[in-house]
Amino acid sequence: MIKVTNLSKHFGDLVVLKDITTEIRKGEVISVIGPSGTGKSTFLRCLNLLEIPTGGTILIDGIPLLDKHTNVPKIRQKIGMVFQSFNLYAHLSVLENLTIGPVKLLGKNRAEADAKAMELLKMVGLAEKRYSFPDELSGGQKQRVAIARCLAMEPEIMLFDEPTSALDPTMVSEVLSVIRRLSREGMTMIIVTHEMEFARNTSSRVFYMDEGVIYEEGTPVQIFDHPQKEKTQAFINRVRSLNFRIRSRDYDLYALQGEMEVFCEKHLVSKKVTGYVVHIAEELLELQTDFTNIELNLSYSEKDGDVQLVCESTGMPVNPLKEDLLEEDIALKLILGRCKTVDYTYTDGKNILVLKIKGE
Repeated sequence: MIKVTNLSKHFGDLVVLKDITTEIRKGEVISVIGPSGTGKSTFLRCLNLLEIPTGGTILIDGIPLLDKHTNVPKIRQKIGMVFQSFNLYAHLSVLENLTIGPVKLLGKNRAEADAKAMELLKMVGLAEKRYSFPDELSGGQKQRVAIARCLAMEPEIMLFDEPTSALDPTMVSEVLSVIRRLSREGMTMIIVTHEMEFARNTSSRVFYMDEGVIYEEGTPVQIFDHPQKEKTQAFINRVRSLNFRIRSRDYDLYALQGEMEVFCEKHLVSKKVTGYVVHIAEELLELQTDFTNIELNLSYSEKDGDVQLVCESTGMPVNPLKEDLLEEDIALKLILGRCKTVDYTYTDGKNILVLKIKGE
């Protein structure tokens, strides 16, 4: 459905996209991942000419999008786009947000547009909100309305530009559930996302973008489990783990706990296990004596559902979880009771504790 050849985009002297060439077939779900500032959103915006490419060609169903004779508005009707910010009309009800486009641009009568809008609102779970206004909705509800509004224009292709990045973590799942349903129904989609588990489970292919190019592409298994290129490997390892550096006994405990909770929630770790992880980290830090250089690393194993917590600290060799201290310290009993394994080593001047916390 989409064929891109040597696509480039410059903003003055800044080169954002460099000679991108790819094809996207009907029914594919492409997740575009990568660090911020590497051209992911610009690539998406070029596909419907919200940004005019500096060079290259884009074919939509064989029609050259950049040809001066092409009816661009007509081609754009085939392509729906959902943004980070919901862009709903604040002065219109939910129902009116969905019907204004089909009535004014597709020439549908009001009854036909209303019927289709209600069908779509039922699909995204918001039929009861049809007479509400956008400021009466949560962020997740607004984004679901925005998706339904795009679908009301009967697109053949959907573009999603980080559709969950502006949402509270508790609202992310409701939006991703709608996108998963569209995937099951065969909608062709390109999704710029930071939700790695979603990209892994929903995509037919994954593009990893870096330095303005599609640096590596492949199936979710290839990209997430067997990345071939160095930058892809580094990125995948980074997003699968959380690192927290401590340089003082007066570290911000609440910031640490908050980051751990968000990390666990993104990886669908249960509330119970998340509570264990946060508690173990707090207790482990209470047992430290030298706070000049502590590194905490939290990672999640998709294979067994376990969470691994690694604590590295510089200083003299000291294992705060020595077995002979168990009778004296209830905190140690709590920590060890919730762990599948606990390993201690002293290497290159660092105490390294590796705790694997049981999943459910």
